Amino acid sequence: MKIEQIYTGCLAQGAYYIESNGEAVVIDPLREVQPYIERAKADNAKIKYVLETHFHADFVSGHIDLAKKTGATIVYGPNAKTGFEAHIAKDGEELKVGKLTIKVLHTPGHTMESTCYLLKDENGKDTAVFTGDTLFIGDVGRPDLAQKSDLTMADLAGHLYDSLRNKLMTLADEVTVYPAHGAGSACGKNMSKETVSTIGAQKTNNYALRADMTKAEFIYEVTDGLLAPPKYFPENVRLNKEGYSSFDTVMKRGTQALSPRAFEEAVNSTGALMLDVRHEQEFCKGFVPNAINIGLDGQFAPWVGALIMDVNQPIALIAPSDRVEETITRLSRVGFDNVVGYLEGGMEAWKEAGKEIDSIESISPETLAKELEKINPEDVLDVRKPGEFAAEHIKDVSSFPLDFINDYMGELDREKKYFLHCQGGYRSMTAASILKSRGFEKVVDVKGGFKAIKESEKFELTDYVCPSILKKQKAKEISA
Repeated sequence: MKIEQIYTGCLAQGAYYIESNGEAVVIDPLREVQPYIERAKADNAKIKYVLETHFHADFVSGHIDLAKKTGATIVYGPNAKTGFEAHIAKDGEELKVGKLTIKVLHTPGHTMESTCYLLKDENGKDTAVFTGDTLFIGDVGRPDLAQKSDLTMADLAGHLYDSLRNKLMTLADEVTVYPAHGAGSACGKNMSKETVSTIGAQKTNNYALRADMTKAEFIYEVTDGLLAPPKYFPENVRLNKEGYSSFDTVMKRGTQALSPRAFEEAVNSTGALMLDVRHEQEFCKGFVPNAINIGLDGQFAPWVGALIMDVNQPIALIAPSDRVEETITRLSRVGFDNVVGYLEGGMEAWKEAGKEIDSIESISPETLAKELEKINPEDVLDVRKPGEFAAEHIKDVSSFPLDFINDYMGELDREKKYFLHCQGGYRSMTAASILKSRGFEKVVDVKGGFKAIKESEKFELTDYVCPSILKKQKAKEISA
């Protein structure tokens, strides 16, 4: 018996490969399926099942392509309705894989089709449970993503409470827990950096599995403090339910090399968004005017999904030539399949063609400290998440989370000069590039972010939250 967790840090997502006696199963595969095929080939095994724990919202699964290429059967739990051929398993149904048995545990709550898969060894002993988004390490799945007219968030949380206590907490303490996500995923709010645990450890350490917790307490604690989910989530759910273009087709279309002239023509004819994925400090020195920067060396795919409002948006890439395929792959993981090509030769080719180049000023914390002596502190925009800001920030500056930049850009004045920082520099350059592309010409990035700001010891820091933009945000939320 082989169990392999295939973890993708960018998405904080765990897929799983299980093999026994020449038969294999893949659970919650990523969009690019060749690695799973190669893994099975190395074991001289046939992939028999593709098990899906639920209709994922944060990424597009590779279930359809993997089934087509291997002949495997796609399996979902009860309540799932798909636009493609799949086996909808019954609660308690058992699937045979080599000498192993996989028992279907229907665990509604995160979504109503959510299902866990209990692995029994060749002697029938419970060995591991693959919990999808039902149970994480240190947390449970958020119950607000599958709300419908007849189901509220509280209703879903109630179902989740029952699923956890009746299906998972009854398992033996030594059963290994393999979740679909870890820290960094938007599918929960309190996930551990650990990606493997046991039922016993979770019953001891997971706040949502306290033995004395009532259903009402559970509903309150699980739903309290949830941020709005990224806007691309519903579209990813639709793609996972109904189907999508082959990854091979997406890759072939996206890897079209475009000369500077052809790049411009493609942008003009398709309305493509120019996406520059280079490191933020490389980007700021020179970029194609109106391009936005979301660096590959960060949580690239989730930020693309959160900031580019339409998954069907045509995209023209500016990327190092040796990272074009990686970029297209990572875009496809969150459903952005419409890459029209990439700038051949990158910015060097653009410069050699005599094309216009834009830049963004990036200053040190020490320079920001001097600027603060003569500007309104509210013109410093802290683009970190609200929780990060609340923990500690520069006194009197504005909270302006990158997550909500499209919602609150209207609060800013295009004639003003704004100074932006995040924790380390990645998010602030993304925010600056978006503002620059929308006509905010006077944006300045603070190099090194809050980490460098704090280390400089040049600023008065506080955890008191009362800046104007944040107050406006809260007022809007309350009125809504």
